[in-house]
Amino acid sequence: MAGSVYLTGIISPPSLQDDVDAVQAQIARNMLVSGDWVTARLDGVAYLEKPPLVYWLMAGSYKIFGVHAWAARLPIALFCIGLCLLTAAFGVWAFDRKAGFYAGLCIGTCVGLYLFTRILIPDVILTFTITLAMWALLRVTDEAETRPGLWAFLLAASLGTGLLLKSLIGVLFPIAAGLLYLFLTNQLVKKKTWKRLHPFSSLLLILLIAAPWHVLATLRNPPYFSLSMHSGPGEYHGFLWFFFINEQLLRFLNLRYPRDYNTVPRLWFWLFHLVWLFPWSVYFPAIAKLSFKPIDRAGRTRLLALCWVGFILVFFTFSTTQEYYSMPCYPALALLLGSAMATENAWIRRGTTVLTVLASCAAAAAIAILVLVRNLPTPGDIFSALTSHPSAYTLSLGHMEDLTLPSFAYLRAPLLLVVVAFLIGAIGTFRAPAKRALVCITLMMLLFFQAARVALTKFDPDLSSKSLATAILRSPDGKLIVDRHYYAFSSIFFYTQRSALLLNGRVLNLSYGSYAPGAPDPFINDAQFKELWSTPQRYYLVANDFALRRLEPLVGRDKLNIVAAAGGKFVATNLPLRNTSLPPDVSRQTGRKDGRLIASCGWSSYQPADGCDADSQILSIIRGTHFAPLSRALRWRNPAIAPQTRYILLGRNLLAFHSTCFPNDRVDHAVREPRSDGSSSSDAALQMSPEEDA
Repeated sequence: MAGSVYLTGIISPPSLQDDVDAVQAQIARNMLVSGDWVTARLDGVAYLEKPPLVYWLMAGSYKIFGVHAWAARLPIALFCIGLCLLTAAFGVWAFDRKAGFYAGLCIGTCVGLYLFTRILIPDVILTFTITLAMWALLRVTDEAETRPGLWAFLLAASLGTGLLLKSLIGVLFPIAAGLLYLFLTNQLVKKKTWKRLHPFSSLLLILLIAAPWHVLATLRNPPYFSLSMHSGPGEYHGFLWFFFINEQLLRFLNLRYPRDYNTVPRLWFWLFHLVWLFPWSVYFPAIAKLSFKPIDRAGRTRLLALCWVGFILVFFTFSTTQEYYSMPCYPALALLLGSAMATENAWIRRGTTVLTVLASCAAAAAIAILVLVRNLPTPGDIFSALTSHPSAYTLSLGHMEDLTLPSFAYLRAPLLLVVVAFLIGAIGTFRAPAKRALVCITLMMLLFFQAARVALTKFDPDLSSKSLATAILRSPDGKLIVDRHYYAFSSIFFYTQRSALLLNGRVLNLSYGSYAPGAPDPFINDAQFKELWSTPQRYYLVANDFALRRLEPLVGRDKLNIVAAAGGKFVATNLPLRNTSLPPDVSRQTGRKDGRLIASCGWSSYQPADGCDADSQILSIIRGTHFAPLSRALRWRNPAIAPQTRYILLGRNLLAFHSTCFPNDRVDHAVREPRSDGSSSSDAALQMSPEEDA
């Protein structure tokens, strides 16, 4: 079941997303190509924030299968499946086969694990190592265990591996939770406990695994030592200071530079676990009925799980935190849930009833949305129907705030799958025996995850820049310039397999490494960009739509030849091509409150299809006074255009607006269709139905 969810999830589309998703994949590719397996680099600049193990795993996948998006995703998918199997095996050992199966099912079909593995972050691998370490601790301290030395070895190996995944928290979480457990079970000061743990040989193994990379990274990125507690732009103190002081201590204290993150409100951080463990979180109350007395293996496991969950949640209560930071405690919650579900007591039956109600409400809500958007048009891509909340994007789920009702018109197919999924959950769990309810809940989630994957493909133009990269690869050779910082268009680098100049991009994650001695300088300012853009050398610029307001006065509108656009982003070149077009005259357009150009006035919905002329794909709103350059682009001669009238341009049809208030505008039924010979059709050329008029 986990394989059906996570192995299908590696298929593209959806493409690698801009931001951290494509960044991780590109770092792994850079390591493979350069042969430098110590220092991660982006665009040649040292990237010193994270340990390298996840990059090594992806690079190994590339080595075997080639550089592909699915190859980058494969290690994460395999560890998701491995985590489900590990949690199930842990539960079988601690409780029984039924409870172990339920625990594995909980972790394999919960919302949180699926959601936070849609991007290439190493947290699921860290969760695997912590889970193995916790199980190993119980096995080492279990007097009935016949091979404590083997489990002590696995415990130390897990801790060393954790250091290469997420640095200090890879050892802090299991050690702290383990010490708390040993204290509560009166084993902390017993000599036989430490004798079975083999602390000195375990420490040696941890250092053997993790120390070589740390030493090499320090030697290759001097200076070696700095005790400064200040972090700011223009400062460089080497790898060791940045990796431990800035990324560990100052991040915990919320003093880290650059400040490119936000923190979830504490109450929401705790309550969100009802969502992350859904649908199984409805059984949380049943956990209170379990015994946590360490008188048998089951009781000791529950007590350890409680220490495990408690320490992680309390730790992040006093630290900066993102929604996915608590992923390492999901297996502990799954073990508790599996143990509770195996009892099939009254609280489990009540939880199933709650789930029936929730699934019914979710199905009803999805049906209502489908009805409301059934006749809404879907021009271009989904970006044109989204709002923008940049201040929320430092949170993992910040883009959820961008959704609007019209945006669901683009999601009719996944919404239909969601309806079917929740109807299966609602009907299948209604007054159902435990086994039938379990099967229906599982089917509901498997179908829901497939609906989520289909929905992500609809967001591809907004979340990824692959379509722009494809347009660049199909165009004549030229040098690449990316506006602002690397992360904003990171998938461009992966899919084009090119480096780029960064326009005003010496900010955020690449800022620190750019000040290292001998660091490359891919950064340019506006003056340098203007000079490069005016040369006979071909350049391609990737930018957001709202950058047009800044770029047009800088280089001139006639020098911004749009090659392709999608999802509120565009590629422009300084030398015109056969199918390029000039951007809209942004100096005369009304901006949106969120800073974007009006989507239909910009080119966010323009995406050339294979074998199609560029002009057949255009949907925009223009003024008659702006028509001359567009007329030239579409090769029309002397069309009948009123200068003070606004028009919808749909394909090669012009529809005139009469009023000035956009929400209440009525389209003139006198539609003129300019032809290549300069004539125009009469108002009978296209008569619209009331739905088309609306």
